[in-house]
Amino acid sequence: MPPAATVAAGHGPDRPPGAAPAELLRRLRARTGGDADPVTHVERVPARPGEQASWPPWAPEELRAAFARRGVVAPWRHQAEAADLAYAGTHVVVATGTASGKSLAYQLPALATLLAAPRATVLYLAPTKALAADQLRAVAGLDLDGVRPATYDGDTPRAEREWIRRHSRFVLTNPDMLHHGILPGHAHWSGFLRRLAYVVVDECHTYRGVFGSHVAHVLRRLRRQCARFGRTPVFLLASATSGDPAMAAGRLTGLPVAAVTDDASPRGGVTFALWEPPLLPGDQAPGADGPAGGAGDLAPVRRSALRETADLLADAVASGVRTLAFVRSRKGAEVVAATARRALDEAVPGLGDRVAAYRAGYLREERRELERALLHGDLLGLASTNALELGVDLVGLDAVLICGWPGTRASLWQQAGRAGRSGDEALAVLVARDDPLDTYLVHHPEALFGRPVEATVLDPANPYVLAPQLACAAAEAPLTPADLDLFGDGAKEAVDSLVAAGALRQRPTGWYWRHRERPEVDLRGEGGAPVCVVEAATGRLLGTVDGGSAHFLVHAGAVHLHQGVSYVVDSLDLDDGCALVHPEEPDWSTHARDVTSLTVASVRSYVDAGPVGLFLGEVDVTSQVVSYQRRRISSGEVIDTRPLDLPARELRTVAVWFTLSPESLAAAGVEPADVPGALHAAEHAAIGLLPLMATCDRWDIGGLSTALHPDTEAPTVFVYDGHPGGAGFAERAYGTAAQWLRATRDAIAECGCEAGCPSCVQSPKCGNGNNPLSKPGALRVLDVVLANLPAPTDPGATLPRQDDRRAG
Repeated sequence: MPPAATVAAGHGPDRPPGAAPAELLRRLRARTGGDADPVTHVERVPARPGEQASWPPWAPEELRAAFARRGVVAPWRHQAEAADLAYAGTHVVVATGTASGKSLAYQLPALATLLAAPRATVLYLAPTKALAADQLRAVAGLDLDGVRPATYDGDTPRAEREWIRRHSRFVLTNPDMLHHGILPGHAHWSGFLRRLAYVVVDECHTYRGVFGSHVAHVLRRLRRQCARFGRTPVFLLASATSGDPAMAAGRLTGLPVAAVTDDASPRGGVTFALWEPPLLPGDQAPGADGPAGGAGDLAPVRRSALRETADLLADAVASGVRTLAFVRSRKGAEVVAATARRALDEAVPGLGDRVAAYRAGYLREERRELERALLHGDLLGLASTNALELGVDLVGLDAVLICGWPGTRASLWQQAGRAGRSGDEALAVLVARDDPLDTYLVHHPEALFGRPVEATVLDPANPYVLAPQLACAAAEAPLTPADLDLFGDGAKEAVDSLVAAGALRQRPTGWYWRHRERPEVDLRGEGGAPVCVVEAATGRLLGTVDGGSAHFLVHAGAVHLHQGVSYVVDSLDLDDGCALVHPEEPDWSTHARDVTSLTVASVRSYVDAGPVGLFLGEVDVTSQVVSYQRRRISSGEVIDTRPLDLPARELRTVAVWFTLSPESLAAAGVEPADVPGALHAAEHAAIGLLPLMATCDRWDIGGLSTALHPDTEAPTVFVYDGHPGGAGFAERAYGTAAQWLRATRDAIAECGCEAGCPSCVQSPKCGNGNNPLSKPGALRVLDVVLANLPAPTDPGATLPRQDDRRAG
């Protein structure tokens, strides 16, 4: 909805008269005390007036009146433009800023069609259940006769599903349910699909990497089933501002898509602060009392971004400011909420009840109650994962805290846009983690502000995506030669491989699925089915974690947080997908450690730069969680390391890597004994800075460095995509290698530490405990690479390509 539709919600009763963004920021800065100002930069994003348009002549009066009851007297110009295109039959993506009213742009033509054609249907796809629930409230609130909107997802009771299939004309679901439920049961959905007029794909910029590539084929499977019923629905996509949205939407749908990008909605001003937590005093640094002997032996350590965000959240809530804190991990969201609650209860008993955590993995009832409490003002503060980043209409929020760089500029502005959604002034604060990229960004605001957001990266031709999706399509209906054109490049080769593997049988009429069971395909690349977290004593289901994270998060002995309550894992049964836990409040935290090996499978492209080689190709990665550390919460001191017996995991993916000759390293002053630490430090920093170039974060990618790799026969640093078949990130790194590695070198050089710290070369996910590391050596390694690697004049250009050379 446009801002006008939400004005009536106001700020809620708790906003104090003086809590303007500048005043709130002054209060937050004052709490830090001392001489060091944590704010490294303040950006003022000015307010902008809106530009309205007339209602389209085809919009029925009933629909105009319904929007008017919601406070919408006329659409904004971009809404009317997108709606006109869609109503005329053009596939369209509207890519404008947060709170710009993208929902009205697709609701207007979709609902007008439902009112004009009593048998027409609309399918709405959202990446999260929270967003679908929010859209259901919006559509149902218009109270239009005959539309009968309903959500159809994993939370929908089975008793309601048959009614929805038969009677709902506006079905709201997600790609997972479309993939697992609707398309396999297309015979039951035939009445709905044969009348399908529009497919709405909301927040389509989130469909990137392997997940986006899977969703692209799910949409092609949907188009295929509709075509069998003689339907060609119009695709209406909504996206945050992104680079080249027409191309990304076209790649996602396989269709030509027109883009509407000129945002005509009004926007309240935003005060955006970059916040770097202060360094801890030497006697408070983690491990200060450990065997290292004293603070003088330790790398400088900054105050935890989680703790800093929790304190800022508590201060904002104590001031009556409705605030949303975005935290990158589920565990982090729980920690921030619990810490803020404790601080508030110490100040005013009971005030901590106004703060909660929100994340995926909660039961449906918990999520809906939290959304309701925030919307109605019962909660003043919420610590959330990116589950609330997307278009949920959180009216009345005054401030947003972003704990750590969220991975892309698109996500940064999406999260910041959650505040000020009533059109009022808002405050956004990016709290930097002690991490190379975060440190770089808070000291280089030009990399954030005034720069275009990233293009969405997805690759439907990825054979690790295409073959399983073709198997799913064949299980739904036999594949024909015409279908191969629909699925695009590589489809014939993928079908041939499925025939050779015995999954498909070729007959004169097409290719048939040979098995009774459907293919098991995980859209989100999360490593298998979710693992249930169950309280052993009661059998109560606490929630779930995704299969790919289970080895790290719920191994035996792990500490697991749920709504501020701490549990310790008794056992993890991977076959049954269940982790048994018991409540316990230990004074330690757990941190899994893994080992990784890598072999080069093939080389796609390379650059010969004398003593330096740059390569792009396929690699096989084997990783295994082998132990976990218990660390004292109060000090970070390592108590002990305990072994784990978990199976290894294997991954065929795409990597970028560079090699250096031993002679060039010796000439640069890197002693042979220092080569492993120099390469290791360069690898960590390069992984940390790659999200500056690609639409990923460091948890999407992995790395390995070695002083002599058997496949390259040289000192080598690898950075690889953490998804089967790759996700496009390594290709982006290869194409922008000079800029990427230059930013990496700058981040290391500009860090004020002497020997290396989390702000430059230490990694929070290092399986070797950040040992060995050599900061000076990393600078010398990168100097050698940059001195020899050609720098393209066009920042978006790709380096010269040569093929068919082995990695050595």
